Amino acid sequence: MKKKTLIVLLSFIAVMLILTLIFEFPLVENIELPGSSSGIRCILITDLHSCYYGRDQKDLVKLVDKEEPDIVFLSGDIFDDRKKDDNAKEFLEKIAGRYICFYVTGNHEYWSGRVEDMCSYVESIGITVLRGDLSSITVKGRKIDICGVDDPTFMSDEDWIEELDNAFSKTSEDSYKILLSHRPEKIEVYERYDFDLILSGHAHAGQFRIPFVNRGVYAPNQGLFPKYINGFYELKNGTGLIVSRGLARESTPLPRFFNNPEIIVFEL
Repeated sequence: MKKKTLIVLLSFIAVMLILTLIFEFPLVENIELPGSSSGIRCILITDLHSCYYGRDQKDLVKLVDKEEPDIVFLSGDIFDDRKKDDNAKEFLEKIAGRYICFYVTGNHEYWSGRVEDMCSYVESIGITVLRGDLSSITVKGRKIDICGVDDPTFMSDEDWIEELDNAFSKTSEDSYKILLSHRPEKIEVYERYDFDLILSGHAHAGQFRIPFVNRGVYAPNQGLFPKYINGFYELKNGTGLIVSRGLARESTPLPRFFNNPEIIVFEL
C-alpha cells in the first residue's frame, strides 16, 4: 500500500512539474477586431515584470520580430518592484530601435519607488511614455491618437480621471482613438469616453485559468473569478477592450496553469 501511495504521489508531482513547464512557454495570441481593415499590425505586451526570456531576451524578441508589427504597445508592469531591471531594459533596448513603441506605467513600477527613473530611462531609449497625454501618429495613411494614463496605485480617483480627461480632450474626431491603460477593471470609467480601443493587462488571466470558459481564479482589483482577464471584450458604449495575460513567470509566487504567458497581435 505504501509503495502504491508513493508511486501515485511521485506520478502526481511529475505531472504537475510537466504542466508547470508547459504553461511557462510563451505564445502569440492573434485577436481579430470587428471591422479591422487598415492592415496596421500591432502588438500588445504587458506584465513582463523583468522576467527572463533567454539570453539577451532573445526568445521574446524573436516572437516580436516574427510578427513584424507597425506599433508595439507596452501596457505597464514591464519592470518589477523586486526583480532587477536588467531583463526589462534588455528587451526594451532591443525593440526600441526597430518599432514605434508606446509605454505606460503599471502598479509595480510605482511600488518600486523608482517610477520616475524608469520613465526617464524608457524615454531616453526612444520609447514614448504617456502619462495623461496623447501622441498622434499616421501609419499607412490612417491617423491614430494614442492616449495613455499612469497606473492609479498612489493616485486619487479624481487625479487619475483628470489624466484621462486631459488625454482624451486632445483627440481628433476623425482619428482612431486608442487608450493605453494598465487596469482592465475600470469599465464604468472607460465607458464615459469614446475610445475605439483600450489596451490593458494587470490581471495575469487570474493566474490559474479555468479551461474552456476563459475565466481565472483570482485577479488583483477584480477578486475571485474575475471577468476581464484575457482577450477581447466589447463595452456597452461600443469601445473594444483587449486584456493580455501578460508575460510574468518567475516573478510570481505561484506558477501559471492553463495560462501561458503571451503577446497579443491584432490589426486595426
